[in-house]
Amino acid sequence: MSDPVHPAAGTPSDQAPAEQPESFDDLMDRLAAEQQDEDDPASGTDAEEGLEADGRPEPPLRGDEAATLDGFLAFLRATVLVKTAGLTDEQGARPVLGTLTTVTGLLRHLADVERYWFRAVVGGVPESEVGYRWMDVSENPDRDAEFRLEDGASVEEARTDYREACEGSLAQRAQRDLHEEVRGTGEPRTLRWVLTHMIEETARHVGHLDVLTELIDGRTGE
Repeated sequence: MSDPVHPAAGTPSDQAPAEQPESFDDLMDRLAAEQQDEDDPASGTDAEEGLEADGRPEPPLRGDEAATLDGFLAFLRATVLVKTAGLTDEQGARPVLGTLTTVTGLLRHLADVERYWFRAVVGGVPESEVGYRWMDVSENPDRDAEFRLEDGASVEEARTDYREACEGSLAQRAQRDLHEEVRGTGEPRTLRWVLTHMIEETARHVGHLDVLTELIDGRTGE
């Protein structure tokens, strides 16, 4: 990820998020239902369920641009949770690469990345109100702060926090058009750009989780 710059206080979009934004679990269920409607049984996908065997929602095969971007990001967010399920705290904190990179550290990093891009950038929330939990956004930040784990760091706590951060992202995403310009950092960009970047960012770290979890307990798979 390109390190987040300190977001300047921006102006929230004139279009407010929906009063009851779609939850992370509801989004996964909806995408699965849409996939069921759109899948061709001859394509080799699970047309009856619209889900991977492990419950991840398949992105729609013939969705429009917004459904495709949202679908791939939902799939990758779910993959983060699938990849990290069942690990002990010791495994989550194990530095198998000889660096600070760990499963728990990546979960913490991804949670605050969600907060940065969707609360600070998309939502225009002032930095003091974004609610970063793990990253150091002080004047002279420690850019590895989320990877410096305390003794007994909980991998399940980090998984729960990641899920909650994704819920917040969905609330900011709700009812916004892909063409909408967001200016939370003072540098305008479209919501389309943010979604595309988050697909790239999350996929990159899913790749890291692939390597870490295979080295930790031998698990493999997409």
